[in-house]
Amino acid sequence: MKSKRITYLSILTAVAIVLNIFENYLPMPFIAPGAKIGLANIVTMICIMSISYKDTFLIMITRIILGAIFGGGLSGFIYSISGGVLSFIFMVIVKEIFKNKISPIGISVTGAVFHNVGQVIVAIIIIKNILLINYLPVLIVIGTISGTFIGYLTIYFNNHLKKISKNFFHI
Repeated sequence: MKSKRITYLSILTAVAIVLNIFENYLPMPFIAPGAKIGLANIVTMICIMSISYKDTFLIMITRIILGAIFGGGLSGFIYSISGGVLSFIFMVIVKEIFKNKISPIGISVTGAVFHNVGQVIVAIIIIKNILLINYLPVLIVIGTISGTFIGYLTIYFNNHLKKISKNFFHI
């Protein structure tokens, strides 16, 4: 059982890393520099919906660290880790408070918005300019759109993963 769990977590981590690296090569026509869709968050969302929070957090942190090594650099790491941890905390809080009353779309939008909040907080600290808070409304709109998209993709992939994984992995 332990080896199946480790294999499953490793596959999810690998998929998240590949999506993260792939997204780095996509041209993003957004108004906000550095804004991304957050494709790797599909894996985080699937994990939040189906496995333990501890394992989900481990996959997310591993993906952020390896994503920084493979192309994000130290700056990318600092912004990703701050946004990732804050978004994870709020996704778990929202999921626990609302239990079955919130969809993956709502959880994903929450994560996307708080990811941006975390990044803006870190940018304000690093650059030492509170006016960066003015950047937040644009990021919240972009986060809401991308979070909705990721939420829909999560529902789609999660439905297919349940069928596949129940035959191979009983975690």
